[in-house]
Amino acid sequence: MALVCTLSVFNGFRDLIANFFTAFDPELKITVVEGKVFNPNQAAFEKVKKLQSIEVFSECLEDNAVIQYKGRQTVVTIKGVEDNFQQLTEIDSILYGKGMFMLHADELNYGVMGIQLVSTLGCGLRFVDPLEVYAPIRGGDINLANPMASFKTDYLYSPGVAFAVNQKKYDASYVLTSLGFARRLFDYDKEVSSIELKLKNSNEVDKVQKQIQNIVGPQYNVQNRYQQQQDVFHIMEIEKLISYLFLVFILMIACFNVIGSLSMLILDKKKDVVTLRNMGASNKLIYRIFLFEGRMILFLGAIIGILLGLLLCFLQQRYGLVPLGDSAGTFVVDSYPVSVHAGDIVLVFVTVVVFGFLAVWYPVRYLSKRLLKFK
Repeated sequence: MALVCTLSVFNGFRDLIANFFTAFDPELKITVVEGKVFNPNQAAFEKVKKLQSIEVFSECLEDNAVIQYKGRQTVVTIKGVEDNFQQLTEIDSILYGKGMFMLHADELNYGVMGIQLVSTLGCGLRFVDPLEVYAPIRGGDINLANPMASFKTDYLYSPGVAFAVNQKKYDASYVLTSLGFARRLFDYDKEVSSIELKLKNSNEVDKVQKQIQNIVGPQYNVQNRYQQQQDVFHIMEIEKLISYLFLVFILMIACFNVIGSLSMLILDKKKDVVTLRNMGASNKLIYRIFLFEGRMILFLGAIIGILLGLLLCFLQQRYGLVPLGDSAGTFVVDSYPVSVHAGDIVLVFVTVVVFGFLAVWYPVRYLSKRLLKFK
């Protein structure tokens, strides 16, 4: 029961974080293995664009810059995207403010910032003065006499909205703007840092990922959402594994209860063993009787424990029995998130059976041999 509940809670946190990334990260992302940018006008990418499984094909250019608003400065990541970015991701679901998601209009370029970045600059969602954006001139030397001459300067205006992914990586440092603005700022013509894709069928991500990887070749990486955030999810998998190992250790200690129960049962049945022998029962049959008794304890304990774990997970999902924090609204969710995965249930059952069988086998084998010596 403890194994089912613990693993399901880790799955819940993993799915919760994945939902946050879903609104910002694409289903598939193509990046170059060596270097920072690449030319998307290649036959391989044209072939990818024409795949029937691709719904949205979007080019992006991402790099670091410095922004300033009324004397406040900070380093940010400028992400230039195409106009179809709203169709590529679920960005509308994480926008705050009374404006609308806009990247450019006529000669103006807009900057949609993360909510923490808005707080850092103190500019508010609808700032009046434009953001000053500075980026080093690519390939240029630093002019020590006039350092500002080594930077390109441009301006971003307010669309009246900001996004909140609830992840510091994005909310505190990302600015979304038009692809044309990013290319002009970073002095690129056609280059991009990534190609982001949305599929018509989300259930075919793995299949389409392998197909695209074969098309573009080994010099490019094709990553799904989990691979794009590999560090975060890898840490969560390690935490889940450590918790599983701790609970397995506790399970091993609990197995001594089974050993003790079977030992007392076997010692209590000395007279019954003699009776069975007198009735013609073989040593093998008597051994199998005690072994069957131990397996009954093992399998019933495993099934009842798993069912109780599933019941607790259902109650937690439905009613939030165990809250997060002392008051509602303290965290993103009010109670511990739970997500039951079939693979974890199989893992728990196999773990209990393996360790339980070892706990059953030893006392039955050792004590039965001693009893069967009596005539």
